[in-house]
Order: sequence, then C-alpha cells, then structure tokens
Amino acid sequence: MDEAVGMEVGQLRAFLAVAEELHFGRAAERLRMAQPPLSRIIRRLEGELGTRLFERNTRSVRLTASGQALLGPAMEVLEAVRRAEAAVRAADDGEIGLVRIAFAGLSTHRLIARLARVVRHRRPGIQLELSSQNFAQPALRKLLHGDTDIALGRWDVIPAEVHTEVVMRDSLVVALPDTHRLAEAKRLSIAQLAGEGFVSLPPHEGAVLNDRLQRLARKHGFATEVVQIVPDTQTALALVGAEVGCHLTLASVARNATDPHVVFVPVEDSPRDVDLRMAWRRDDRSPALRAVLQEALNLGEAD
Repeated sequence: MDEAVGMEVGQLRAFLAVAEELHFGRAAERLRMAQPPLSRIIRRLEGELGTRLFERNTRSVRLTASGQALLGPAMEVLEAVRRAEAAVRAADDGEIGLVRIAFAGLSTHRLIARLARVVRHRRPGIQLELSSQNFAQPALRKLLHGDTDIALGRWDVIPAEVHTEVVMRDSLVVALPDTHRLAEAKRLSIAQLAGEGFVSLPPHEGAVLNDRLQRLARKHGFATEVVQIVPDTQTALALVGAEVGCHLTLASVARNATDPHVVFVPVEDSPRDVDLRMAWRRDDRSPALRAVLQEALNLGEAD
C-alpha cells in the first residue's frame, strides 16, 4: 500500500495511454514524448507496484491481470485530478465561492433581484447570501466588521478602508396621496409643500433622506412638520395612501411601489448625491467578490 501511494499522476497518465493504445510508439506520440522515456516510466511504475502491468514482445502489447485491475482506479484518480484542477481554475477566475450581500431599503430590491438572476445564470458556482437591512448604515457596519462582503446603500461618509461605486443613478421624488392638490403635477419644488405634514423614517446616523428633506426645507425657508415616524418605507407609503401625509423618497422606490392610491412627483431641486452605491473592503481580494462586483457594475451601466 505504501508503494502504491508513491504513484505519480504522470505515471498513471502514461499507463493509461499505453493501456488504451496497446502500442508504446503510438502512446508516446499521444503523450508528445519519445518512446524510451515512456518505457522507463512504465518500468518504474511496475517496480513500485511490484508487478507487471503489460505483457509485451516485439509484435504486441497487452494488459496483464494486474494492469486490468489498475485501469479503473487510474481513471478515477485522473478524473479527480481534472476536477481539482478545474475547481482551482474556477476559484482563481471568480467562478466559485460565497459572496455575502447586505442591502438596505425598498429601492435596492429590483437591482438585487436582477443581480441574483445574472449570477445564478452566468456564474453558477458562486453562491449569494443576501441579507436585508432597514437602513444603509447597519449594512455599512456589517461590511466594516467583516460580516458581509458587499453593502448596498447611500452614505454621506465613506470610511477610508471602503471603496464604493455607483450602481444605480437616482433622484428624489415626493410620494403623495392621489387626492392631493399636487398629485397631477409633472414636477414640484419642496417650497410648494411648506406647511404640509410629512411621514418620516426614524432619525438616525446616516439617514440620507431625512437629511435631504431638512436641507431642502431650510433652503426654502421653512421647517418640516413631521406628523408620524414609521419604521420603513413600505409603512410610510401605506400612510401616504391613507392621506396621513406626504413622504420624501426616491425614484427607485417609486419604480418598486404598487399602491394605486400613491403618486410620485419628481422634485425639481433634487440634489445629485442620492445615487445607490455598492461598497466593499479595499483589502478584499476574493476573485468571487470581484466577479459579482463586475456583474453588478455591468447592470448599473445597462440602466
């Protein structure tokens, strides 16, 4: 058994070539080598195994019983080697692996669904682990702590150890009940909503939409009146449909919304810093991560 363990892959390839050709000259040509070195490889293998694998004379070559017994195991070993080599190449090319993605908010759902489909079809060896967050800041913290590989969201402050790229251009819109006086407007200024009640997401660190609402209101000389704070965008839109108030949100949210009692009107003075970004750690060299990033950026370019 110890001698068998010493067999090399090259010896098994040589053995199978001779076994299939039953001719040392043709086997040598197939292996792109001279015949004498091939004969030496076979003799060395026979010596290690302590048995003859071929009966050969000047006219013919045939397998011995030991040679017949080695055929199956040799094929299995070479197939295992082939699979191992393919797996290593696939890993190097980013074709296999696990990539964890934390995404925040209704605005990311369509992109995440498209990305998951593309990865599943084009890179079936990569597994995506998706986790939804209510807000972008927790997703960024997960990234910094190494609990996810990619974060999707909007952030005003990006840590130095994180790199980001825009994957979806976006803009601000106001969600209004379909009975609102401005429901049929093509565009509106936040100034037109002075005195209106707003449904708002919770104020928290890095709350981009809350910040943009306060900025725009100050720009036009008024303070917003928040009539209700809700935990997420879906709840905010439900309250808008119930005529509780209006809500500042994103064009990407409008594309995902389905409530027929809610209309979305673009904000004409929308700032340009509300685009959706994909973030990852600068020191992460995972080929699978790079492959998923490329697919995501390609989707962003297509939009």
